[in-house]
Amino acid sequence: MEGFGWIMSIILGAIAGWIAEKIMKTDTGLLMNIILGIVGALLGNWLAYAIFGTTAGGAIGQLVIAVIGACILIAIGRFIRRKT
Repeated sequence: MEGFGWIMSIILGAIAGWIAEKIMKTDTGLLMNIILGIVGALLGNWLAYAIFGTTAGGAIGQLVIAVIGACILIAIGRFIRRKT
């Protein structure tokens, strides 16, 4: 997330986590939304760079990438819980 400060990253993470929570129909709470959004942003950016050789720029692009990453994390969590 080049060019973004920590505060902006946390805000975008919270928004991304909340959107992912609504898309995936979970109820994780504010703190988990922030964590999912931030980790989702890292995962999403890593995947975007690995697949496309670049990441999305700007706040909207980063938000989209973070939502996708957070949804992937939620799906992985569900898969792991079903296996145990």
